[in-house]
Amino acid sequence: MTADLSRLASLPGVGEAIDEAREACTRLRWHEALRRRVPEVAAESRVRGARASAFLEGAEVPVDLVRDAMRGAVALDDGPGDRVLTGAIRATAETEHLGGVLRTAPAQAIATLHKAAAAAVMAPDALARPRQGDETPSDLAELGAAPPPAEAAQRLRGVVELIASLGEAPGILLTAIVHAEVATARPFGYANALVARALERALLQASGVDPVGGVVSEAGHARQGAVAYQGALSAYLTGSTEGVGLWLRHCAQAVVAGAAEATEIADAVLAGRLTGH
Repeated sequence: MTADLSRLASLPGVGEAIDEAREACTRLRWHEALRRRVPEVAAESRVRGARASAFLEGAEVPVDLVRDAMRGAVALDDGPGDRVLTGAIRATAETEHLGGVLRTAPAQAIATLHKAAAAAVMAPDALARPRQGDETPSDLAELGAAPPPAEAAQRLRGVVELIASLGEAPGILLTAIVHAEVATARPFGYANALVARALERALLQASGVDPVGGVVSEAGHARQGAVAYQGALSAYLTGSTEGVGLWLRHCAQAVVAGAAEATEIADAVLAGRLTGH
């Protein structure tokens, strides 16, 4: 599978886009704040990531509210938008602790993320497990009918195998395929996209592309817009060379934009002016 994955880098424009994303992450590592104040940058990256992930689900909220909610200073309500934000916050926060688990027990890491992302919405017996019987997902309807549970579960097993090969394929490429497979297979009853974006964040860090967890990949997707994000996933679903290539370029561009957001965060941390925008 990793050999097939590496060949995807030869699709038109993909190799160049991956190189640009890798270079953006390398430049970020040299920022002074990432030598002296990594925890502050990483924490704010998770704040911005949770906000962007919720935005892509239709919940637009001020970054100050997300920051306060993540540090426990405010309690969110039980409205639909707040439940989405709660899931985004919990899943994004969980990525901080997943590095070792991703390498040794990727299925457990995915289950942990789903429990975090969906606990505010789903019944306990539906958490951290793939769909069963006639269960259908309640998210990502824009992508059309979801695969039946058996097919979705099989694709999830493929994702687990792919994550287990971490280090054998370019990290940006691997994270993009994992993201797309979880989002399009929709193995869970809810929160598939929240899990996919949290997995992307965690894998960028675990693969060494973004070792400190500063890149706000979710914001990179959000900056391109929800329509572009859903369109890129739909293109991936076609399975065509053009469609898969479009998705991979989209993800690489999200990493570039996410590294730019991380640079803004790092600048603000050094200047002592970390504020929302």
